[in-house]
Amino acid sequence: MSDYSDVDKHADLQVLHSMGYAQELERRMSSFSNFAVSFSIICILSGGINSLAQATAGAGGAAIGIGWPIGCFVSFVFAVAMAQISSAYPTAGGLYHWGSILGNRFTGWLTAWFNLLGLVTVLGAINVGTYYFFMGTFGTPYFGLENSITIQMLFLVVITGLQALINHMGIGATAKLTDFSGYLIFVTAILLSLACLISADSYDIARLFTFSNFSGAAGGDVWPETSSAWVFLLGLLLPIYTITGYDASAHTSEETVKAATSVPRGMISSVLWSALFGYIMLCSFVLMIPAQAPLADGTVVDGMTAAAAQGWNVFFWSMDTQMNPIVKDVLYLAILLCQWLCGLATVTSVSRMIFAFSRDGGLPASKALAKVSPKFRTPVSAIWTGSILSVLFVWGSSLITIGETPVYTIVVSCTVIFLFFSFAIPITLGLFAWGTSKWPAQGPWNLGEGVFKLFAGLTVLAMILIFVLGVQPPNTAALYVTVGFLLLTGVIWFGFEKRRFRGPPIGEEVKRRAAEIAAAEKAVGQA
Repeated sequence: MSDYSDVDKHADLQVLHSMGYAQELERRMSSFSNFAVSFSIICILSGGINSLAQATAGAGGAAIGIGWPIGCFVSFVFAVAMAQISSAYPTAGGLYHWGSILGNRFTGWLTAWFNLLGLVTVLGAINVGTYYFFMGTFGTPYFGLENSITIQMLFLVVITGLQALINHMGIGATAKLTDFSGYLIFVTAILLSLACLISADSYDIARLFTFSNFSGAAGGDVWPETSSAWVFLLGLLLPIYTITGYDASAHTSEETVKAATSVPRGMISSVLWSALFGYIMLCSFVLMIPAQAPLADGTVVDGMTAAAAQGWNVFFWSMDTQMNPIVKDVLYLAILLCQWLCGLATVTSVSRMIFAFSRDGGLPASKALAKVSPKFRTPVSAIWTGSILSVLFVWGSSLITIGETPVYTIVVSCTVIFLFFSFAIPITLGLFAWGTSKWPAQGPWNLGEGVFKLFAGLTVLAMILIFVLGVQPPNTAALYVTVGFLLLTGVIWFGFEKRRFRGPPIGEEVKRRAAEIAAAEKAVGQA
């Protein structure tokens, strides 16, 4: 970071001070590192593979060839609007501050709870996905492990503990690994694409634009039987759910150099590159699926029909059917490492959200959770708390069922709804706050009022689409969980937090914090 001058350092510090916060975290992340932390959480080799059946067992090839770009555009709409706000307010836990500054204490508090719940549960879901990928690639075939709650929890404790430990040891170590992760995802996605194309029997490009309806038993019951239009729309959840996590660029603002320009660029570029490489990778995978293959009863059908019938096992089935075993295992190892690094970056994002919210007294034991280690310059308590909560969430929710559905499955289906709600709240507030006393000046990364308001308006429509799709069968319980969570937050706010929670410093409170800021920076050795 030789181009990070004293002038740049002073500018970053002044922006942070102007919002009433001390430079307790250490600015060690370059512009690329800020991009890499979001790119690593998006991780097309995690969500793009583990959720692949949402497309192949739905509308078939068209769910990738046509559906992937459409779904990625939905995520891009959120990223563009968030990037505009992040340039004006580059702080850790960015979404919470945006919701407070552009709205009020309640909207900030609500944004924080949606974002925090989404991040903790998505960390658990990412590492559970890594567990199932490990079991399918090496755990069962090579080590003879049988899937059980005990094996799953031991696996999660080990990998989540390692992710937390590395985050504990400083943003320098984490940034180096997420930088490596960024390159590894690029390389692995390219190699997987090439391996798929080399293994393909032929290149039936029309397959990518052919609409099918594999809902119900034809698609391994991934989706209940429904119309062709609905099954295509449901397939959009694959790219929408995969291309999320770019809020990590905002959460690491206080550790990023030239944050007012680096953060928005990190968000936008992480979405665009993920969309492009994900499209190439998934299209190559669809083309690799054999022209014909037998069903379980021995009936030979076209390859897409056979692939759809595999349901959630479609990735492993296709790789086993078409790819050289040695090449396949090398790719599996690289993908597994990428998925673990995805979890590592998510711990970073979760902990910064906990730290930022606690810094303003938003959580129980806030004083401890907001404490920064003078040695490592990281929010140690927030790191371990977020990690432990994610493991406890998986354990507890896996043991409880509603009907025949584990609570874990129900909550995970709500996770991305919660995250996108936390994106949509400050964006919608920004639509009305532009140019007012709440948002009088823009940051250096500025699209202009017209473009921002266009994307903010599209965000509202996109949020409606995501919510409607997210509560369709088999995820109807997600509607009740979301409504229940809203009612619970209302009770907590009006019963307790409305009188207690002050929110981030605004106006005169910022000036009154000058001595506090100086003391906090001295305590961690900030020069």
